[in-house]
Amino acid sequence: MITVPRPGGRSGRADGAGPAAHTRKRSRVRAFGLRTRLLAAFLLVAAVSAGTTSALTYREARNALLKTAQDMAVSTFRDEVERTGWRLPVEEEGIEEILRDLARTGKPRPWVVFAEYGSVRASSGENPVSSVITPELRRAATADRYGSFQRVVKDGVPYLTIGMPTVFRTGPDSVLPSGLVLYAVMRLTDEQVNVDALLVAARNGALPGLAVALVPALLAARSVLRPVRELRRAARSMGSGRLDTRIPVRGRDELADLADTFNESAGHLERSVGELRDAEARARRFASDVSHELRTPLAGMLAVTEVLDEDADRLDPDTAQAVRLISAETGKLAVLVEDLMEISRFDARAAELNTDEIDVAETIRKTLQARHWADDDRIRTELPPGIRARLDPRRFDVVIANLVGNALRHGGAPVTVRLRTEASSSGTLALVVEVADIGPGIPAAALPHIFDRFYKADAARTRSRGSGLGLAITLENVNLHGGTIRAGNLPGGGAVFTVGIPLRAEEAGR
Repeated sequence: MITVPRPGGRSGRADGAGPAAHTRKRSRVRAFGLRTRLLAAFLLVAAVSAGTTSALTYREARNALLKTAQDMAVSTFRDEVERTGWRLPVEEEGIEEILRDLARTGKPRPWVVFAEYGSVRASSGENPVSSVITPELRRAATADRYGSFQRVVKDGVPYLTIGMPTVFRTGPDSVLPSGLVLYAVMRLTDEQVNVDALLVAARNGALPGLAVALVPALLAARSVLRPVRELRRAARSMGSGRLDTRIPVRGRDELADLADTFNESAGHLERSVGELRDAEARARRFASDVSHELRTPLAGMLAVTEVLDEDADRLDPDTAQAVRLISAETGKLAVLVEDLMEISRFDARAAELNTDEIDVAETIRKTLQARHWADDDRIRTELPPGIRARLDPRRFDVVIANLVGNALRHGGAPVTVRLRTEASSSGTLALVVEVADIGPGIPAAALPHIFDRFYKADAARTRSRGSGLGLAITLENVNLHGGTIRAGNLPGGGAVFTVGIPLRAEEAGR
């Protein structure tokens, strides 16, 4: 009699075919706004949590479902094989009926039972050999006296295959293999249906969870973005000059600390800017008051120096030289006072344009004649007639006089004054005046500061023959006309100042 020993609770398992792992490359996500990134991060955490929970639940439920069916089938098959008496040698005649009896007792559903003994192959079904019994299961069933099982997927259908060797019991604890191995094959279609249902349930449970997670995500994003938006509006308000802007502080979190820090910084900035404005206003008022107070005594001094200049030739040489020096220095002081008065008007935004339609070429000639430069060999002009524009004649006169005087003092003769019109980058017609010389040019380090007040391109030159404000006043007058002024150097040497003043369309057509 051939019997199958009890395994003592041991069982073996060899998985023949598992689900293949697939990796997908994720495309790079474009950078969106902070709100979108916060929502995406919140939903990602919710999706990972829901997916992980669903995956773990699905795996445990799947394993429990399959293990229940698997354990029942293995235990039942082992018991039925043990109850069946076998005699050797096994012959094909009569074994098929025994196999069919075994197949009918299958649990949790009928099996197809196969027998292999040497060259003998028999089954309870139509085919004596199963195509789902793998070589791995055959080796495991032969090597393990307690049998083995394997889950196999063939043509999309899952199967449970059980291999159970039969043995001779030679003693209480010893057995010898008989060479007969029985195999039970059971479809797992019902289990697969239940597993698929679990998967659908896990997926359907995760999707509503993501939808529910969207609500706290929106609330969290709003609570984070509200202080950020307030900070943005406050920064924009401060940038427009409202230094008294503050942010309401809510709560005690990091965003509240940020708002409190912003308010403290804004308060310090407001105080600092207020002090600077007060100091600047005091400085302007001081310069204006001093200039105004100096005008009256300077007028008297200029009258006296004019009389002294007329009598200088009748004085002894030393006295005459001193008189002429006093007269020259008084004139420079008068120019400085006038320039300071002009700068103070610009700083106070009290300078105004009194425009009139003028012939630009004729105005430039009058400027040169008033300074006795019209017949000067050091001055050359290229002034085409017929160019008319609405300008402030007095301020335009100052622009031309300052540029020509600066070229004569610091450049090299001849000084050329050119006038023309050209289209600007915006397509409108512009009046262009160039004043160029053939001197040493402007040092590269001085170009960014050439229009600064009291700036000296030559540090060794301790005292200028002008007030040091001429180019600064020129810049202010050009800006007042809505124009631009550039300083540069010519390729062949020498400095060039280019003034561009836009012309109105109706003026350009005249």
